[in-house]
Amino acid sequence: MKVKFQDRLAFAHCLADAAGAVILPYFRQRIDVVDKAASGGAAGPGGYDPVTEADRGAEAVMRKLIEQSYPKDAILGEELMEVSGTSGFRWVIDPLDGTRAFITGQPMWGTLIGLEKDGVQVLGVLDQPFLRERFVGVGGAAEWNRPQGTVPLRTRACPSLCEAVITTTHPGTHFTDDARKVFARVEKVCRLSRYGGDCYAYALLAMGFVDLVMEAGLAHWDIAPLIPIVEGAGGVLTDWQGGPWRAGGNVLAAGDARTHAQALKLIAG
Repeated sequence: MKVKFQDRLAFAHCLADAAGAVILPYFRQRIDVVDKAASGGAAGPGGYDPVTEADRGAEAVMRKLIEQSYPKDAILGEELMEVSGTSGFRWVIDPLDGTRAFITGQPMWGTLIGLEKDGVQVLGVLDQPFLRERFVGVGGAAEWNRPQGTVPLRTRACPSLCEAVITTTHPGTHFTDDARKVFARVEKVCRLSRYGGDCYAYALLAMGFVDLVMEAGLAHWDIAPLIPIVEGAGGVLTDWQGGPWRAGGNVLAAGDARTHAQALKLIAG
């Protein structure tokens, strides 16, 4: 993939390799889990916000590499304080998106690495080291890297909401009561719904296996790295009103603009 920001793209792959090396020894092992909500963190509607040494260790190693290689770049991550920069570039990292899946032994988690230039998302990586899969979006294109080779990512056509597969991480714990009712209104029309995807749901959307991802109250690091992947695969990602997504806001991602438009109408009531 020959694109602008080639040096930082190569570096993003190095970050993913380093994070995976930290995380994998912890996966499917009996490890200590800390509830950040119990110590004053914001947990959201679910009331439980787990973190492990895998999360913290992976973010620490990525931050160290960024500070060594691009000391003028800013850094925003989930587990540690934001670092300002002067280059106009900002790395947005979520070392282990899907910690609930991780601590229950399910592989629906990943490391998210995003790069912004003057506030615009220009590069995104979702790495799933256990499955040996890496999803990359940059320069208006997206690709899926796996042991069998690298292939372009493309969402599938879905002209009607009644033909769609919709997914969300968990409507019972990640939505407010009002948001849950809105989700149920859209879900009722869809052909099939599946729960528990976390960041990997967006990879499934980009691969063309699901048609809609609907989430609420996501932090910046939860979604910014995924935008270049979804859009590079031909998908659409907005808030629930059809506008640009905002940190802390709700997300509606679709593989087909027609399905996206129909879902927006239902959301609006």
